[in-house]
Amino acid sequence: MYDIPISTIVERFGKLEDPRIDRTKLHLLIDIITIAICAVLCDADGWVDVANYGTAKYDWLKTFLALPNGIPSHDTFGRVFACIDPHQFQACFIRWMRDIYRSTNGEVVPIDGKTLRHSFDTEIGQSPIHMVSAWATTNRLVLGQLKVADKSNEITAIPELLKALDIAGCIVTIDAIGCQKSIATQIIEQHGDYILSLKANQETLYHDVRALFAQLRANDDPSLDYHETYEENHGRIELRRYWTSSTLDLLRTKESWRGLCTVGMVEAERSVNGETTQEQRYYILSIPNNAKMFGNAVRSHWGIENSVHWILDIAFREDECRIRMGHGPENFAVLRHIALNLLRQETSFKGSIKSKRHRAGWNDAYLAKILNIAA
Repeated sequence: MYDIPISTIVERFGKLEDPRIDRTKLHLLIDIITIAICAVLCDADGWVDVANYGTAKYDWLKTFLALPNGIPSHDTFGRVFACIDPHQFQACFIRWMRDIYRSTNGEVVPIDGKTLRHSFDTEIGQSPIHMVSAWATTNRLVLGQLKVADKSNEITAIPELLKALDIAGCIVTIDAIGCQKSIATQIIEQHGDYILSLKANQETLYHDVRALFAQLRANDDPSLDYHETYEENHGRIELRRYWTSSTLDLLRTKESWRGLCTVGMVEAERSVNGETTQEQRYYILSIPNNAKMFGNAVRSHWGIENSVHWILDIAFREDECRIRMGHGPENFAVLRHIALNLLRQETSFKGSIKSKRHRAGWNDAYLAKILNIAA
């Protein structure tokens, strides 16, 4: 008998509103949610997999779940998760993560979006859904996610996601689409700091920052702080140069950006097979004039691509998932994030995320160990 912390899952999801009418409640909602969490931890990538997992593990699941009418069918899993309010489900997840996550001062929290490519439905005119996620780089946890509303974009989703997070003492990094005065203000008011990528969507500020760095570098201005990194791997050479400055006199709109005290520039030079390319990027910052801190934060931002989006595609086959009905796609995305977080926090087995999912499916004791992380 393994000590399964079902009380923790009940505590997190027990108050979730059941969308079913009474006569259709053959299975307890908490049983459905718990089986789904266990199944996704154990390499299930759709509702048929979830139901098959439940059937195969019925005797084990029965030791800590009521299961009054056995294991739900895959249609039942699909219908229930299609109807569960995704905002409530995501709120349960975010509260759970806030309870087990302890931010470190200066932790970089990248926010970035990802499209679930096969969540479209041409018959009903449903486009693929787009999710915005927040990632804690030091703790290696997905802190929360939110679906971008139909016919909208990340600008509307990012403030809602930020509102649900505790970002005090953290450095929030966002791509150019999130470089908005209102978002900068919100981050400062939530006692965080920001590094926002700057492009032509903020035309005046963008051109002012470019002109400022051209002048500062031409004059070798003493206010410039500098840092560089060099990497050589498999014939590819990457040199990144970082500059920051708190000389903001040339910025005509600086007063309208809450917390703005520094600007940053990155020059990335890549050499592959004898061909060299160079790219320059610009940023606005609410952190002090420190090029090394800036460089580390910019590099950390891409961690959400490598440690979340890429893993979801490779280990969880997210882009292949064809769940489309109702709220099913975004609720299944939350299940993946729960699984990814718990698997990352389990460190006794030194395998990949995919290997951990397989091991959890084969070994009930190992799955119990993963679930106990959530307690």
